Amino acid sequence: MLKPVPVAIGLRYLRAKRRNGFISFISFASIAGIALGVMVLITTLAVMSGFQREIRDRLLQMVAHATISTHGEPMPDWRHAVDIAMADPRVAGAAPYVEKEALLSGVRNQPALVRGIVPEQEATTSELADKMVMGELDTLTPGSFNIVLGRELAMWLGVGVGDSVIVTTSNFRSTPMGAVAQQKRFTVTGLFEAGHQQFDRGLAVAHMADMQRVLRIGDGVTGVRLRLHDMDQAWNVAGDLALELKGPYSISDWASENANMFHALKMEKTMVGLLLSLIILMGSFNLVASQVGLVTDKQADIAILRTLGLTPGGVMRVFMVQGSLIGVIGTVLGVVGGIALTLNLEHILRVIERVFGVSLLPSADVYYITGLPTDLQGSDVMMIAAVALTMAFLATLYPAWRAARTAPAEALRYE
Repeated sequence: MLKPVPVAIGLRYLRAKRRNGFISFISFASIAGIALGVMVLITTLAVMSGFQREIRDRLLQMVAHATISTHGEPMPDWRHAVDIAMADPRVAGAAPYVEKEALLSGVRNQPALVRGIVPEQEATTSELADKMVMGELDTLTPGSFNIVLGRELAMWLGVGVGDSVIVTTSNFRSTPMGAVAQQKRFTVTGLFEAGHQQFDRGLAVAHMADMQRVLRIGDGVTGVRLRLHDMDQAWNVAGDLALELKGPYSISDWASENANMFHALKMEKTMVGLLLSLIILMGSFNLVASQVGLVTDKQADIAILRTLGLTPGGVMRVFMVQGSLIGVIGTVLGVVGGIALTLNLEHILRVIERVFGVSLLPSADVYYITGLPTDLQGSDVMMIAAVALTMAFLATLYPAWRAARTAPAEALRYE
């Protein structure tokens, strides 16, 4: 008795049996379609978010949050820059580095980025020491000309621990025979595996003092790498420090250096979301069909309600309530199913693997990522639910408008 008349009638139509079984089937298909679309979309976006998080975390374990460097010239006052950076409460660690593209020669040749570091200070800006799979980072000492390689880089060069590699840079030195590229023999003392091809195949690490000697830059460095307590503030912190140092410095942060990759991942997630939302749209079209059939089935009821004083707007609200409730039920079922499927997805896939003898999950022997990472984000779930409810509501408008246009005399002529 406390409910508005259109709401009460709409709820009654939802619970009542249909005289036409086909209309009931289409209504069930509408609920199932919306629920399936919501569930699939939640699970898919959670898996994609999980892989994005895994890639980002592996990347940030090896790169600095921000970098301060000079414009092509060695930075001579890097010790002052490190002191200034460490005095900032937003900075967790700072370390100098020397970096140069070079050609590494072992059994085969392979270009790579050679980075000179101070192992003790590098621990404050990256997790390179924890990524060592053979040897230790502490073997990089001044004057030893030792080097550690990414595991894939070592495989491409055809070398292992104890072998030698020749590092050839683009720096030239004058000889009686003319200009000759600078070369130096290094001994491989360790291998690391970061789980990211950019580093495992393209990075070699030596002591900073050895790289300074090879490049003949004296006590200068390429720049200073920073690790922050809040990586999202990297650009602002680096800019503030560069202004405080009062020099012709350039700054970069982890987001700008990898902008293309993160933009591609975001675009991929967006496009997949749009494509999978077509499943929800299909359920909404089924809802339109079921509502049109219901309006046709209830012509006599609509006419009676009109003669009892229900306005066309009231009739329209009856069917909008009934159709919207179908959308709500489908969305709720989809959200609950999507969350449950996401939380148990890896276990479900392992059961399928055992039952059917197939391989669905990444293997540690082939991929860096084992298992299936998922990241269930509340914002994604809310967005998907909002889209599903909006589509369901829009799907009720045309059938409800047709119901409101029903003429009582015409509907009751043959009753």
